[in-house]
Amino acid sequence: MFENSVEAIKKAQSGDKYELERMIRDNNGLIWSIVKRFNGRGYDLEDLYQIGCMGFIKSIKRFDTNYDVKLSTYAVPYMIGEIKRYIRDDGPIKVSRGIKELGMKIRELQKESINKKGKELSIEELEKELKISKEDINLALEASNTVESIDGKFYTDNKDGNSICLIEKISSDKNEEEFITNKLAIKQLIEELEDRDKEIILLRFYKDKTQSQVAKILGITQVQVSRLERKILENMKMKLIS
Repeated sequence: MFENSVEAIKKAQSGDKYELERMIRDNNGLIWSIVKRFNGRGYDLEDLYQIGCMGFIKSIKRFDTNYDVKLSTYAVPYMIGEIKRYIRDDGPIKVSRGIKELGMKIRELQKESINKKGKELSIEELEKELKISKEDINLALEASNTVESIDGKFYTDNKDGNSICLIEKISSDKNEEEFITNKLAIKQLIEELEDRDKEIILLRFYKDKTQSQVAKILGITQVQVSRLERKILENMKMKLIS
């Protein structure tokens, strides 16, 4: 991946259009790796590329060269955010306010169910709770999928018998740039966590510790680990889709 020099970044920040254009060209592979994550959603990739470039430019303008972080790491969430906002607000497919509001209500109910029960509500349960048809629920869910994170949630039973949420699943057949992009986005989210929250995520998903093992290491109960884990992961996903 191309490394951006501090000198080049400062020139671009000061209004040097030539330097800014050069940086966009040099980081073309990174920008396209973000754009391709949205392939198959009914949007022209060239249009999304332009939006991705806008996010990259925004990241350059806001980047603090005093921070010990690479511009590529800093730019990824900006580009993803710009593309998601375009899809949500300015994309070719317009969703009615009523459907959007229903989708938001469903997501709130699902979030509440995950926090309380560790799992999402079924369509039948949503139908009973909201007193609306399955068709309307499915319509709202489909509409919501265009603005949700492309990294879906997955659940699996761990050794403690609880459902856990995986941050992402990266298959080995993806190209190197996309692999790096995924790692960059998650890495930044983890770096922003409080020390205890960061330790929980690292122990659970990078060192393959069970919730009971993490509880012993931290000196808290397994139930507390389970509750904290769900909260941390939900907050991380909210940041990804915001």
